[in-house]
This record gives sequence, C-alpha cells and structure tokens, in this order.
Amino acid sequence: MAKKCDNTSVGLIIKNKGKILLNERLKFPPGWAPPAGHLDGDSFDGSVVRETKEEVGLDVLKYKLVLDQKFDNHCSRDGGSWHHWQVYEAVEWQGEIKLAEREIKNKKPWWVSHEELIGLVDRAEAYMRGKISEEKWENNPGLGVVWYEIFKILGII
Repeated sequence: MAKKCDNTSVGLIIKNKGKILLNERLKFPPGWAPPAGHLDGDSFDGSVVRETKEEVGLDVLKYKLVLDQKFDNHCSRDGGSWHHWQVYEAVEWQGEIKLAEREIKNKKPWWVSHEELIGLVDRAEAYMRGKISEEKWENNPGLGVVWYEIFKILGII
C-alpha cells in the first residue's frame, strides 16, 4: 500500500557563483530539481533542513522563504494530486555534497549555469506540449514540471 500524501512539500534553491544545484530525481516525478520533499509531519522549516541533508548532505544554516503557494502536481503517494509548497533559498550552508543513493538518479551534483538551465527548460516545455513521450522523458528528463512553474514565478527562467 502506497504511503498517504500529506499534500505539503518543501524545496531549497541553493546558488553558488551564479549556478543552481540540481539533481536528477530517482523517484516519481522524473526531472531535474533542487532538494525537495514532503513534510511528513514535520514543519516547513524542519523539512527544508532535513530534506537538504538527506538528499545532498549539506547542512543549511540560514535560508529565506521565497515562495508559498499551492500547485497541481502529482506524486506517487495516495491522494497526491496537489501540494502546498514552501520554497526557500539558501543563504548559508556548510558541508560536502553527498548525494542520497535512494533519492538521486544521476550520482553527480550539477551546478547548473543559466545556459544549462535553459536547456532543461526547453526540454520541459517540449514535454509539456506533448512533443516528448513519457518513456523518453523518464529516460532523459528536463527541469521537473513543478520546478518549471516555481522557477517561472520566481523569475529564475
């Protein structure tokens, strides 16, 4: 039996020298994304710190809220057709990147330049227009669909 969705998610945008840290998700939904996940009974603040540590091994010391919004985005959990998201931007962090084997498909972190991000955005747009099949998307995704929406709202893309 699939885990019940709490319809709450959190994500952290980490920037370094003009680049954003993205990882290819191993779990549904496919796509490149910053560290993110469900709250699972924790607070938004507690979850952003926990998810970042779990997924990329970094300790988040300071962060700021940049988005608080509901999105129609599906997950693999029962009832997961929408999520209330809080997205933060890291202000200060420490540690070495260590990617979670059970969370990350591509085992190398990718500090994405703006030009590389636009390539992931182009692929996401093609997928959303139906020009890329589900199978091709799963094998070689672009920017995750909900992150496409988030980055648009935040003016990152």
